[in-house]
Amino acid sequence: MLTLVDRAIEQYAVEHSADLDPVYERLREVTWSSAECPQMQVGPLEGRLLCLLARMIGAKRAVEVGTFTGYSSLSIAEGLADGGTLVTCDIDPVTTQIAKEHWGQVPWGEKIESRLGPAAETLEDIEPGLDLAFIDADKVNYIAYWELLVPRMRSGGVLLVDNVLWSGTVLDPQEESAHAIVAFNKHARSDERVEAVMLTVRDGILMAVKR
Repeated sequence: MLTLVDRAIEQYAVEHSADLDPVYERLREVTWSSAECPQMQVGPLEGRLLCLLARMIGAKRAVEVGTFTGYSSLSIAEGLADGGTLVTCDIDPVTTQIAKEHWGQVPWGEKIESRLGPAAETLEDIEPGLDLAFIDADKVNYIAYWELLVPRMRSGGVLLVDNVLWSGTVLDPQEESAHAIVAFNKHARSDERVEAVMLTVRDGILMAVKR
């Protein structure tokens, strides 16, 4: 699990959060045993945050950029209102298949619609009025995804962006992804269309509300 928080504190927080359906642990085990870069999977705390935020705002239409093995998709979908839909984008059929196998194990998995292909192309076809969006994909395209999603959010809609601290390297960026995250953070901070806060959950989450 990728986190900037002391692991003992992280575990304490997990133990004092809501219980999870067993599907999440099964998915975690499969991801760590079979997927490349398993640390990309969101952890239980971030997953619960996604679920509860979706539930709090009564989200019915959600979009995710970056499916990986589907943990965050499951979390968002669990929090969606009845009849809600999550469109999730990825380019990897192998990890997406792992995701689908686990989505099929719970009733709320039916709310998830997978789109394989470049996320930017998928987002261009999304109708406005989104309640919730989650970006967790290739860092160099974060600004592009943001610019496609912000106009499609309803007023009061919530955007969440993962890895905005990039293991702390935003303080001294050296490689391409770190520089991309720094550029995105500046871009989002200056965007007057939203009101944003950066949270130190796991590897950093930017949460923004569309004005």
